[in-house]
Amino acid sequence: MNEEEYISTRLDAQIAWYDNKSQRAQSWFKRLRGIEVVAASSIPVIAGIAPEHPATIIIIAILGGLIAVLSALISLNKYQENWLEYRTTCETLKHQKFLYLTGCEPYHTVEAFTEFVIKIEGLISKENSNWNSYVKSPAKKDQP
Repeated sequence: MNEEEYISTRLDAQIAWYDNKSQRAQSWFKRLRGIEVVAASSIPVIAGIAPEHPATIIIIAILGGLIAVLSALISLNKYQENWLEYRTTCETLKHQKFLYLTGCEPYHTVEAFTEFVIKIEGLISKENSNWNSYVKSPAKKDQP
């Protein structure tokens, strides 16, 4: 595989994947957190406006349950962590690409392409290892 093929088929595809995943995780995190904030801030308002109304208790209970579910979803799916991790990996890949394309250090030697591929594959492999550890970690905790 030559330089152009590697950059277009491997690196650019990985950059696009991490960028997309980062944007989606950010979007989900902000949406769910926004709903959570609105629900939480609604509770004292509702309790203050109609404290004696029978529906107030039900509405507050529903909002409290919604907050718990949203918080659990945010935590379980790790939207914020994934957003930041994917964004960091995406930007690191872009940074390495631009260093390589401009011939800047460490890609200013005869072996620049080899060093570039090793660095890029190391970054991708590290991210895959982190993901694999994350996926397997709950199973380890459940075992005695």
